[in-house]
Amino acid sequence: MKGYRVVTSDEHKVGRVVDVRDEHLIVEHGTVRKSRHALPKAFAHPIDAEEVVRVTVGKQLIADSPKLDGDVFDEGAVARYYGLASGSEHPDTEGRGETLPQDPAEGSEVEGERHGIDPAEKTRAEIREGKHDAAAPAVRERMANANDPAGTTANHH
Repeated sequence: MKGYRVVTSDEHKVGRVVDVRDEHLIVEHGTVRKSRHALPKAFAHPIDAEEVVRVTVGKQLIADSPKLDGDVFDEGAVARYYGLASGSEHPDTEGRGETLPQDPAEGSEVEGERHGIDPAEKTRAEIREGKHDAAAPAVRERMANANDPAGTTANHH
């Protein structure tokens, strides 16, 4: 791909591929004041017959991306800039939805308790033990609708 022209999703020619490093294309932009930007290969689609790399990002996104300092670039910073998962640290988890004590991820029970909602398991246990009011759910007045415009068939106590 070295030497291929880079064309963005908004049909702008933004430079040429001057190097390929691991999972990145190094794109050089400009004629007098040249700058180099690392572009993840995940966004690149080379067309060998035309010696063109079409990318799925716009011109401005590439122009605003982190520039190379000489030949050095921070792969993590580039991944974060483009919103790729490799730019973020993964939280420590045990997998299968189980979290470790210091894990920032929390389950639905913890979130429910935070909002005053008892977990379903607790409610079921209280019903089994006879400690929960297992009466029929309250029937509320139904509003009038297209089938019953006056609301005469609504449930009443």
